[in-house]
Amino acid sequence: MEFVEATEGSTTFFVPEQVPRHRFPPGSGPVFYNPRMELNRDVTVLLLSVLRPDSYLDAMGASGVRGLRAAGELGLSVTINDRDQRAVGLIRQNAAHLGLDVAIAHRDANALMSECRFDAVDIDPFGTPAPFVDAGARSARRYFFVTATDTAPLCGAHLKAGMRRYFARPMNTEYHGEVSLRTLLGFAVREVIKYDRGVEPIVCFAREHFVRLHIRIRDGASAADRALARMGYVMQCPACFERTEQAGLLPEPVRCRYCGSDMTPIGPLWTGPVNDREILDAMRENLDLLVLRTRSQIARLIDLLQQELPTSSHYDYHAIAKRLKVSPTKIGGVIERLSALGYRASRAHYSGTALKTDAPLPVIESVISGG
Repeated sequence: MEFVEATEGSTTFFVPEQVPRHRFPPGSGPVFYNPRMELNRDVTVLLLSVLRPDSYLDAMGASGVRGLRAAGELGLSVTINDRDQRAVGLIRQNAAHLGLDVAIAHRDANALMSECRFDAVDIDPFGTPAPFVDAGARSARRYFFVTATDTAPLCGAHLKAGMRRYFARPMNTEYHGEVSLRTLLGFAVREVIKYDRGVEPIVCFAREHFVRLHIRIRDGASAADRALARMGYVMQCPACFERTEQAGLLPEPVRCRYCGSDMTPIGPLWTGPVNDREILDAMRENLDLLVLRTRSQIARLIDLLQQELPTSSHYDYHAIAKRLKVSPTKIGGVIERLSALGYRASRAHYSGTALKTDAPLPVIESVISGG
């Protein structure tokens, strides 16, 4: 197998020359490395520089780059695991090349996480994280990080798969990025609180082909109850743009206040804030202290996350303008007009046409139509 050098942050490591995975039977082929996930890993390294956990598990290491960066760039105590012997060999090679003293495990991730505890646990599987979240929730003492790349099931485009994996009924709406993020977060919350532990999101976002959660876990039944109180539904009108939020694990029937249609429940999902602004501020302060190739993209992401309203859906103002048969103005102008009327309004981090606001639908339509 041929290897090539790759660099992320200040870490240079070896990866196999990448060949499309579909050319190999399941369980064969080279160790997977996805350069498109560099921003995902950069955000995690930046966050870890703020949190400074006592121990960190990269549960599905592959090339080992995420754990190697946490150890080499931040000096953290790191364990890197993979069930594939070829991956473990590559991780050992990379650790030796970098002169890093990291623990390397050759285990099934669920077995390892069921037996050992770590201050921070990170699961980043190929595809859905659903089979690993329960064990990860038990293994994580304070911090739990999860990546999902199966965005179609999470947003409702593959409805039955989403229902099987996440015990929720998503819907493929114009705010599908928000649905994906909050469906995954709601699933993680339900896996954690059954152990009388609570969840506090610290940095969670949706981007392109993945959803990334970074959450803090709090011990105690009261913490679990606080998290449970944030679970609920988005109630979407099938005939117009109206949507509302509803608390609870079971949805109550409701009719659209504008057109009278029976509204469709989306969830259960997380309806609370998805980011901790103090943590985001600290990440912004550390941004220039690290070597990050995606620094400018992360700075933009942090800015948007800091400004974003914690609503569980957004309005696509282009879609509303199309329905109203008007030309859409710039979103900044729409936000300014809504703010001048006394409403809160912001962009969303995952879409350039997303408008988050607490204004009622008729006001939004009036502002977009220039009324």
